[in-house]
Amino acid sequence: MKVLSLLMSLSMASSVLADPMFEDMSSRLPAHSYSGGWEHFVGGGVAVFDCNGDALPDVFAAGGEAPAKVIRNTGDFSFVDAPIPNLIHTTGAYPIDMDADGHVDLFVLRAGDNVVLKGDGNCGFVDATRALGFESDNRWSTAFTAWWDAGDARPTLAIGNYVDRDDPDGPFEACDENTILRPADHGYETEILSPGYCALSILASKDARGRASLRLSNDRHYYVKQGHEQMWDIEDRRFLDADDGWQNVSLWGMGIASRDLNADGFDDVMLTSMGDQLLQLSQSDGTYVAADYSIGTYAQRPHIGDDGRPSTGWHAEFGDIDNDGRADLFIAKGNVDQMPGMAMDDPNNLLMQNENGTFTETAATAGIATIARSRGAALADFDNDGRLDLIVVNRRAPLELYRNITPETGNWIRVSLQQAGGNRDAIGASVAVQTLQSMQVIQNTIGGGHAGGQRLPRHFGLGGETEALVIVTWPDGSTSSARYKAGQSVEMIKP
Repeated sequence: MKVLSLLMSLSMASSVLADPMFEDMSSRLPAHSYSGGWEHFVGGGVAVFDCNGDALPDVFAAGGEAPAKVIRNTGDFSFVDAPIPNLIHTTGAYPIDMDADGHVDLFVLRAGDNVVLKGDGNCGFVDATRALGFESDNRWSTAFTAWWDAGDARPTLAIGNYVDRDDPDGPFEACDENTILRPADHGYETEILSPGYCALSILASKDARGRASLRLSNDRHYYVKQGHEQMWDIEDRRFLDADDGWQNVSLWGMGIASRDLNADGFDDVMLTSMGDQLLQLSQSDGTYVAADYSIGTYAQRPHIGDDGRPSTGWHAEFGDIDNDGRADLFIAKGNVDQMPGMAMDDPNNLLMQNENGTFTETAATAGIATIARSRGAALADFDNDGRLDLIVVNRRAPLELYRNITPETGNWIRVSLQQAGGNRDAIGASVAVQTLQSMQVIQNTIGGGHAGGQRLPRHFGLGGETEALVIVTWPDGSTSSARYKAGQSVEMIKP
């Protein structure tokens, strides 16, 4: 951390590049959409990962009442179905290496028993739920995160659960409890995380205090009153309150995106919702404040068309679309179903970050402002050209896939991590990339988003810089660094 502190004062990159542009490649995907009744109004997540080691991102797409799919990337924006066990009532999935064998596994969220699919390293998956010691649980799961406690060979998992479908007085004020699954001698032990306020996103990461915490984003549509967003201290095993400087905020929480936007060493947090999309900025005293409206991230109404009703935000994700060294922001939008008070024609957002830290809406000119009921999404480089592409899951509408064809983009570097032991991917580490013009830091986490996430190298835009110093702070607090040329996918291995 001392090394990082010396570098935090560097300014962000100032290069001015071309406006973003995308090409619709949706016809290259196998047919799929997220369908179902009220239990699938939420969810619709997508997981992106490399399931066979060919350095091409592959996809798991939740199906709701339709079967979920694994879609294998065969290169040049061509995709085929990969066989998996028949799974319905899925809401989302997160890639994770459960047993440190180097193969991607999938923790699949469902309206019903969750499932762990064990990967074989060749895009094959088997149901290993019982073999790994997970007990049956019929909850309606909609959020997931994971971390490794010091010395543990297996991860600790936190699952956010939505409405308790068995509550006869529900669904309003019938939010279910959340659960933490801790590795035990025989499988996993369940710890109840209560109260639950209908979590739709959960993320384990270092908070503005620099401590490992769980942030839960909750849907006030069902908790109705007396609920709020939550932060749970992982070490102390308690919720933060006013004595910790935690200010309760109530919103229709759907998704969490976390990124250090000003290189101060602490993540800022985007919370999607109905109406305002709330960006909370970390403060030096360990608290958060809402960003000024002028920053341009609230995206509270459709930015095209004549539907002036409030928007509904779902998955949010930071990523450097034009590789200028500044994190941009994609937000998936779409009406829950037919809610009359909310916009029906609700285009997705692509908010490009400017030199001064404000954001400008560009989705329409970029060609990705579709008005399907979007849910999950991911920014990933599907063709390995150094530019982040986009995949979007829609409710009762086909998957969308867009190739980033932005001209004159900046240079880039991708960083993956590996260490010995059960936490092979070094979850809980942070990756800092320093150039002469900028300093960027990304936490290596599993979770957040809306019902889906990634297990891919961390992508950094470098602007016009041709090399960068990569500094890793490992989960145990040690650091290592190396200098690399731009345009590489590099692996940092803990010495």
